[in-house]
Amino acid sequence: MLMGLGNICRGDDGIGSFIAQNFQSDDWLVLDCGTTPENFTSLVKKIQPEYLVIVDAAQMNLKPGEFRVILPEKIDKFYLTTHNIPLSLLISYLDKWVGKIILIGIQPERMEDFQRISERVQDSARNVIEILKGKKFQELNELS
Repeated sequence: MLMGLGNICRGDDGIGSFIAQNFQSDDWLVLDCGTTPENFTSLVKKIQPEYLVIVDAAQMNLKPGEFRVILPEKIDKFYLTTHNIPLSLLISYLDKWVGKIILIGIQPERMEDFQRISERVQDSARNVIEILKGKKFQELNELS
């Protein structure tokens, strides 16, 4: 299962939603959660997926478009867009019903209101989509 998070009205902050909207695979249930991922917890609990991948913009002091897996113990150290509940709380809640949760952060280039997603970040998003479609999780680097 894939949950794309973000605010599409704030430039690169919408990258998780962009990925969800552009991800097509018969092997995945894809959810565009926007800024309210908590609205989808009952579906996660019902399906109990082997993998739950959450994709969101994250300020990680990397080059724009670079992406990393953010380990649970490091989530609160990075600003992950504006959601109604902290992602650390969401992940700890869902952990009971999921085999493995993978949080992928993508470094934004710009996050101003009413901006489009930058080309560099869109290109990275397409790479993330291909990695996930092939379930090549080993190609995802962890944030150090």
